[in-house]
Amino acid sequence: MRTLWEIFYVSLKLGCTSFGGPTAHLGYFQQEYVQKRKWLSAQDYSQLVILSQFLPGPASSQVGMGIGLLRGGLLGSVLSFLGFTLPSVLLLMVFAYFSMYTELKMDWIHGLKLVAVAIVAQAIFDMSKKLLSTKLHGLIAIMALIIVLLWVHPLAQITAILLAACIGFQRIKKSNESNAPLAIHMPISKSTGIALLSLFLILLFGLPIMSTLWNHEWVTMLEKFYLAGALVFGGGHVVLPLLEAQFVQSGQMSTADFLAGYGMTQAVPGPLFTFAAYIGMAIAGVPGAIIAILAIFLPAFLLVIGALPFWFSLSRNIRLKGAMSGANAAVVGILVAAFIHPIVTQTIQNGLDIVFVAVFLWCLMRWKMPPYLLVLLGIVVGIVCYT
Repeated sequence: MRTLWEIFYVSLKLGCTSFGGPTAHLGYFQQEYVQKRKWLSAQDYSQLVILSQFLPGPASSQVGMGIGLLRGGLLGSVLSFLGFTLPSVLLLMVFAYFSMYTELKMDWIHGLKLVAVAIVAQAIFDMSKKLLSTKLHGLIAIMALIIVLLWVHPLAQITAILLAACIGFQRIKKSNESNAPLAIHMPISKSTGIALLSLFLILLFGLPIMSTLWNHEWVTMLEKFYLAGALVFGGGHVVLPLLEAQFVQSGQMSTADFLAGYGMTQAVPGPLFTFAAYIGMAIAGVPGAIIAILAIFLPAFLLVIGALPFWFSLSRNIRLKGAMSGANAAVVGILVAAFIHPIVTQTIQNGLDIVFVAVFLWCLMRWKMPPYLLVLLGIVVGIVCYT
């Protein structure tokens, strides 16, 4: 019980302080789960990140679900999801309720975006030290960086990881990898994984049929949000046009309300997929928000939890360790690419921003300031200097 409470508490703290989008979230996770608490190694964490790149849905949430599973079983995975998403869900439900009556000024959020830049920079530095152990690893990371920067497409990350895995399989020798057995204990069996993956497919094909046969508002919402979570690669920003087509073009909400809610989603911590809570609240109140948030995250849960028993089982195969090592190196390059664009390009606006990022990075790396204190400092900076 103490372990489960700890999982929920840590994920809730991250849900309250993780600003900056999925790449920034992975930085927060790496610092909290890998560096500070040592719940898993950098290599195992990187494998979770790789798996999330192959699956549709919110990458950072899937990584959090996976860590919760490894730490506390299926209930731990659920608690990790609840803790990380609950703060932004509640905030967006409140925003949806009051957005018709007031105009919110959120300029101070810029200070928190600068904090996210520093968090991601430190995460990249720490991961590169552990995962780029040879010149070949460095070249693979550069290759992945170039692919993702030059080919702006949801499949770019998957392609870079696959190429890196092929190079690692062919060129990275066993001697470059640790011979120690993995310390990961998988709390669910492969048969459970098959059951969850089967349920994912049943819902994917069954919900549209159910929606056609039973024309009810809640069933229709369940179908639309489940399909959005199941079919979208590339994270929260990519799901925007699909949700717009489902709810704006159908006339269920106006374009202005839709864009206002999406703008609010950028201003709160946690995963961007919690935008669903705003839409559900605006259309059908509290029940709609609950249905929307559960439906859009359910595919991610079924996929990542169902795939993990097979994923870590494959990673124990000696012949595949070189491939995994190459893929790990590609993850570093992908994180650098996401750090450059959109994090830096859309956050750093002038010299003052650079100064604050440097200060925040110094606080992290030299003073070892906890992320939640840095977030508070970012709020102060945002209020004083950007409003």
